[in-house]
Order: sequence, then structure tokens, then C-alpha cells
Amino acid sequence: MIQVSIPLIPADDGTLLIPADHVTTLLRRLAVDWTESMGIGDIHADERTVRDLSGVLTEVADQIDVECIAFASVPDP
Repeated sequence: MIQVSIPLIPADDGTLLIPADHVTTLLRRLAVDWTESMGIGDIHADERTVRDLSGVLTEVADQIDVECIAFASVPDP
């Protein structure tokens, strides 16, 4: 099982934020962990379902990366 440390950053309004790169790393590590756990028999679920769910986590991580890149690439006015 994976262990992940994620920093929480307080915003001015008291909301806690998580850096996007930590979120995407977590999603990708979960996807890999599920796939590896399936391979060694730790997860008793349909292989296709686990593979599909892992794929969805990876796609979400990719989308977050794309949106962050697009946001960071917008020039200041």
C-alpha cells in the first residue's frame, strides 16, 4: 500500500489548498498501486474494472496537468 505526504497550504480565506502536482502524483500512484495489487492478488475484483478505473485516474491527472500548463502559459496583461 502506498504512503503519500501531501502539504496543505492555507489560503487567505482559511481554505486549505493542495498543490496540483501533488494531486496528480497521488492519482497516478493510486492507479499504479491498484494495477500492481491486482497483479499480486491483493484486490479481488474484475481485472478490466481495475484497469479501467486506473485509466480514469490517469486521465484525470493528465487533464489537471494540461489545465495547469494552460493556466501558467497565459501571459500577464
